[in-house]
Amino acid sequence: MPLFTYKAINPQGKSILGQIEALNAIDLEMRLKRMGLDLISGNPTRRGGTLLRKGAIKREDLINFCFHLEQLIGAGVPLVESLTDLRDSVENPRFREVISGVIESIQGGSNLSKSLSDYPDVFHPVFCSLVRAGESTGRLPDVLKSLADTLKWEDELAAQTRKIVMYPAFVGSIVLIVTFFLMIYLVPQMVGFIKNMGQQIPLQTVILIGVSNFFVGFWWAIIAVPVALVIGIKVAAKTNPQVRYHIDRIKLEMPYIGPVLRKIILSRFASSFALMYASGITVLDAIRSSEEIAGNVVIQEGLKLVGQEIAEGKNVTTAFQDAGMFPPLVVRMLRVGESTGALDTALLNVSYFYNREVRESIAKVQVMIEPALTVVLGALLGWVMLSVLGPIYDVISKVKV
Repeated sequence: MPLFTYKAINPQGKSILGQIEALNAIDLEMRLKRMGLDLISGNPTRRGGTLLRKGAIKREDLINFCFHLEQLIGAGVPLVESLTDLRDSVENPRFREVISGVIESIQGGSNLSKSLSDYPDVFHPVFCSLVRAGESTGRLPDVLKSLADTLKWEDELAAQTRKIVMYPAFVGSIVLIVTFFLMIYLVPQMVGFIKNMGQQIPLQTVILIGVSNFFVGFWWAIIAVPVALVIGIKVAAKTNPQVRYHIDRIKLEMPYIGPVLRKIILSRFASSFALMYASGITVLDAIRSSEEIAGNVVIQEGLKLVGQEIAEGKNVTTAFQDAGMFPPLVVRMLRVGESTGALDTALLNVSYFYNREVRESIAKVQVMIEPALTVVLGALLGWVMLSVLGPIYDVISKVKV
């Protein structure tokens, strides 16, 4: 179905820009009319041609979608009416368009999971698989509630990650700015004065002058090389699976950060796996779906190995133990859950275990990063002060004598 970019007016008289799928201009006008919008202009456009279609729908929108839909369906409101009420209360124009498309697809004979899967840039395949499992088992409200809880947890985890990144990024930026200011402006101003004093220049001052000359002569390379290196690594990771594998392995082996990253990935995996297993999805299908959300090739390879061993007849506990992905305590929790028939509960305990570990690890790393960056900045300023003021102090001392 063609994609149209449109300009319309809502009942409050506010102009709205957006994109929506429609058969033709007449269908476009009718679709917008059902959304309470009056069409001003609309033209066909290419898919993915603007930023509006990707990144405009936040995790908060999906949390509200799951919460409100779970409440309405649980109260006995028909699905189409629930989606219509939800659409009318959504403020995000792009998400309102998506919900409108889902409603029309359901009215055309599709079920909810199939309608959601038509928008893979909004609803992840795992999300659609869980909704499909809820529809088939008659537990759609429970699945939506679990999805809302999982999305809330991911949102909290993202907030914690931003918290640990923001301070180092801020202080690191200050360090870089101060370094460039000192090396490109301040030190060259002092070099002539130091050389004219007519005494032997200390080693630390000679080194400082050499570093300053390098910054002045090659400042463009100092800026361009890291940027080119990052872009080159990203391109190589996308085009070469081996490069991607080694990069992901290095991430997991980095001091302090690697263990935290591994715990975050395994916590997300355990939570999603428990949700899918409790929704009626088979173990193998749950593991295959979990591979998509791991976000790390090394972990994905480990999950593939687990899936192969389970397919060959091994139990879940033995497969995870052989893969070496979980510590002995977690393996024991899985063994107890599998033997008692409560594997989903055991996986939720695993998720809780890693959530706690992640929070504690992030707190520890943050406590270590703050003084470390402060020490780096202090050492840099101290080196410059010593190298610049040292010779001047020596001259003043000789004059007093």
